[in-house]
Formats: sequence, structure tokens, C-alpha cells
Amino acid sequence: MIQIDALPAFTDNYIWLLQDNASKRCAVVDPGDAAPVLAWLADNPDWQLSDILITHHHADHTGGVVQLKAASGARVYGPANENIPARDVALEDNDELTVLGLRFAVHAVPGHTLGHIAFYHEDRQQPLLFCGDTLFAAGCGRLFEGTPQQMHRSLNRLATLPDNTQVYCAHEYTLSNLRFALAVEPGNPDVTGRFEQVIRWREENRISLPSTLALERKTNPFLRADQASVKQKADERTGTNNASPVAVFAALRAWKDKF
Repeated sequence: MIQIDALPAFTDNYIWLLQDNASKRCAVVDPGDAAPVLAWLADNPDWQLSDILITHHHADHTGGVVQLKAASGARVYGPANENIPARDVALEDNDELTVLGLRFAVHAVPGHTLGHIAFYHEDRQQPLLFCGDTLFAAGCGRLFEGTPQQMHRSLNRLATLPDNTQVYCAHEYTLSNLRFALAVEPGNPDVTGRFEQVIRWREENRISLPSTLALERKTNPFLRADQASVKQKADERTGTNNASPVAVFAALRAWKDKF
């Protein structure tokens, strides 16, 4: 059984720590800062960092890689189409890798960056998705390099995964994302209920992750661009008829950028 914990970094990043209790080996996803990982390893001296998984090239996801690899000898996996420091294995769409005995499929999900990838572990009871800055809880990443068409396609690809997929994204943005989701769908009871729940969690200093894909389909406006209520709000916002889900998505993303 793999245990997954969040190591907070910077102001709102999470470095995901995967632990195999049988072997005392661990892996991390998107270590933008080496310090939280090194602190955990110092507190747990019997453990060995064996693998580092990277979703995209931004510094808040890669800044700790070189130091962690030097300290541990961990193997670094990252997207082939981006400049990833100290990368050992360059990953393309549909590649597979095994980490801590778990088999992961690589999904290319361009949009936030052009070479962004996600790691998906298929399991009937508890599928796992490490999606970096592509899919957020109740939101999605900004389009720094890609197009609305690319990001919409990437999100739709992730949305086809099973309902019970555990969504491990890289930032604690859920509350602000839900405020936007409420603006888009003020009459959606799933959004209202989730918003109230996350407010309570954050007041208790609890993290809001992981999410599930079932919950995202109900509450994430960026996965709901084909819904009439979402299109209506996007049309009101732009004063035009956003005739396709891609156009609705683009209108939502532009609105969220200034929200």
C-alpha cells in the first residue's frame, strides 16, 4: 500500500510524497523546493528517495530537483519536450513507467505549458492522477504557452478517467477557484456545498486535496463548458454566442484570468 502525503512549499504549492512502507522507498512529484523534502528525509532517516516525477518545467515544480538528486541519487522523470533539470528519463505521450511498484501511464496535456504531462495510475479501487497545473480542484491552469483548444482537449482527456480517480494537483487554489465557480453557476448546489465545505476545511488548516474526477465534473466550470448554464453565463459575460464548448472554455479562462 502506497501512502501519499502533501509537503507544503512556498505559499500554496504541494509536493506530493509517495511512500512504500514495505521497501522504505519514497518518491516525490514536482519538488519546486528541496527543503521540505530534505527535512522529511532527515526526520525519517530509514527512508530512501528513489524517484522524482516532474509534470512541467516551471521553477516552482523543478527548483529542488538538482539538489534532491545530488543528495539521494533519485531517478528523475520528466516531459521530453521541456527543459527539465537533471532529467534521467524523457517521457512522451502514452509512455509507461513503474515507480514504487505502481505502473503509471503518461498523458500529454498541453495548455499550461506546451510539454506538460500528467501521471495516471490505473487501479479499480483507487486510481491516481498527478496532473501538475493542468487540472486544479474546481479550476485549471493559466494558458502560459498553449491555446484554449489545447487546454480544453487536455482537460477532456483527463475527464474521461474513472469517477473515483484521486486528483492530486499542485496548488491549494480550491477556495478561490470555487468563488469563480459560484460566479459561473450560482444555482449549482454541488458548487455551493463544496464551497462551504472547503471554507470549513481551510479554517481548520486542512488541505482541500485530493479531489475526485466525479466531484470535478459536478463543480469545475472548466469541465462543464458543454452545460447550458455555463454557456449562458459565458455568453452574458462576452456579449456573444459562444457556439462551441471550446469557445465557452476560452471565455471562462479569460474571465478567470481577471476574476
